[in-house]
Amino acid sequence: MGEVLSQSEIDNLLAALSTGELDMDQMQESNEKQVKNYDFKRPAKFSKEHLRTLEIIFEHYGRLLSTNLPVYLRKNIQVNVASSEAATYSEFTNSLSNPVILGVVNFQPLGGNIIIELATNLGFAMIDRMLGGSGVPLEKNRDFSEIELTIIEKIMVVCMQVMRDPWKNVVDINPVMERIETNPQFAQVIAPSDMIAIVTLNVKIGDVEGFMNICLPYFTLEDVMDKLNTKYWFSTMQENDDENYEEYIEAMIKRVEVPVKAVLGRSSLSVNDFINLQVGDIIRLDSRIDEELKIYVGNIKKFTALPGSNKDKYATRITSVIREGE
Repeated sequence: MGEVLSQSEIDNLLAALSTGELDMDQMQESNEKQVKNYDFKRPAKFSKEHLRTLEIIFEHYGRLLSTNLPVYLRKNIQVNVASSEAATYSEFTNSLSNPVILGVVNFQPLGGNIIIELATNLGFAMIDRMLGGSGVPLEKNRDFSEIELTIIEKIMVVCMQVMRDPWKNVVDINPVMERIETNPQFAQVIAPSDMIAIVTLNVKIGDVEGFMNICLPYFTLEDVMDKLNTKYWFSTMQENDDENYEEYIEAMIKRVEVPVKAVLGRSSLSVNDFINLQVGDIIRLDSRIDEELKIYVGNIKKFTALPGSNKDKYATRITSVIREGE
């Protein structure tokens, strides 16, 4: 119940109105409630706190991609979070090109799927690297062949499996790649009007740069929305000390394969002699039998060694290590 005015207060109020000290229009405006517009077609299901927490999760995810993908692509990769926003699923699909690379991932144990969209120029660059090229994308996009889709699927599975560790502070996930789609019309995993969170990652493979979009429907994250806040995140996050992090990086580096070659010697031949080479022909090299060989790791001279054999195979025995700058 509102406050009751006394007779003297009423008289003073009427006197102020008659003298112009109070304006009735201003009083009415001050009593009006401020109303905010609400779009029922775009319900605000993702707050700024939710989006910020998703950015923290995928910043961790980007660091893991930067250390895991070079194992397969043998090229320097940089990944960072570009942006995060809430949108409807129809807005996301309408912005996609055709063809497109869409990985539909079952986000077990959460209900529903998420979608990983990879820019086509990044896809063709990865295919080129996996097939021994320099990692150059096509000048003009085209549909992917069956062999190319198989290669892309293997890379997408790696990207999907890396996602487990960043999410462990929220929920232990076991994602499963259901399929790869190149037509956005065949990736209708939720209703067009449903809300989604889109986290955009900027991926750079050598000189090729593009975006990877992670589409996270509200329906999929509904059960863990209460955990998607920075207070919960930092309270449950287990910090790894520097020693464990160094051990992790060392373990990742040990898995990287590098080409090693031993150069016996060099020689110059005419094209005619090269074409007519037969089994048993002898090529005279510029090195002696008792001289040390040069061992190259990639294109860097790293060791010297003596030739020999181990059982029924040729081998070399390292005699010295060439340090950087020598």
